[in-house]
Amino acid sequence: MQGQGNRQYGILSAGELLIDFISSEFASNLDEAVDFKRILGGSPANLAMNMARLGVSTKLVATIGNDDMGKYAARYVHRLGIDLHGLRAVDTPTTLILVTRSKEVSNFEAYRGADCEIVPEQMPLGQLKNIALFHTTCFALSREPARSTILQAAKLAASHGCTPSIDANFAAKIWPDQAAAQAAVKAYCGLGALVKMSEVDWERLFNHQMSDPGAAAEQLLEMGAAEVCLTMGSEGCYVATKGERHFLAARPVEVRDTTGAGDAFWSGYLTAWLDGKGLMEKAMAGRKMAELKLQHFGPLPDQVERMELYKG
Repeated sequence: MQGQGNRQYGILSAGELLIDFISSEFASNLDEAVDFKRILGGSPANLAMNMARLGVSTKLVATIGNDDMGKYAARYVHRLGIDLHGLRAVDTPTTLILVTRSKEVSNFEAYRGADCEIVPEQMPLGQLKNIALFHTTCFALSREPARSTILQAAKLAASHGCTPSIDANFAAKIWPDQAAAQAAVKAYCGLGALVKMSEVDWERLFNHQMSDPGAAAEQLLEMGAAEVCLTMGSEGCYVATKGERHFLAARPVEVRDTTGAGDAFWSGYLTAWLDGKGLMEKAMAGRKMAELKLQHFGPLPDQVERMELYKG
């Protein structure tokens, strides 16, 4: 089933809500960066916020520190109308990430804290029965207890007709056990997931270049994924199901920062999925949302007109 149907929430996004400190100027590495701007971050949180901006009914499950940064993060997402009944505060500090502002691939260093302390009580079965999409990331799955909690919740949600979604944003400095990461991605694909993966993340996870996006997509489909979207930066994206495949070229835009562009892309794609759009239309909606983000340094406006996604 595609679309929200009669479910109360379009998406539950589970994983990291954290603080990004992004260099004010473009930098190739953190040694070059001097000044930083505080921006709310975390891929699942970014996706939840972007979908809320598009008018999707959204839940966020995350764990923050009982500190000033955690309180700031909670206030920020609350004002966007996101359901935060799954938000938990603990004594461990809120996770912080230093990020280089970049026109290509950002460099980063994570100072992990509370983000991985997600427990089953944050996602009761009643919530899981009431959502159309269950989304997470490799970052969120990289540590326990979040990994086991999220995988079990995704299985329960799928058993009740929810469609799982994952951004397989693998990085060795976040998840040094590559075999465990591959196993988790395979298990998640096996739930019939919608899978987004960048070319860079593919090469990091599988240790070889993605020379043929068709073959890369087929590998994920054979693991059980229902739909695959491979993003290839300035080239474009490749989308595939068992019966349909398309390449969509990127369009030139003035890039102010790449941080969060992948999350923006997937928020457009998943919103189009909820709206019952076809595969190519979903890719185009993702491209449109990514273009908006690439032209912004920092978060998007609090509201983004949903129909703009479908205007080409």
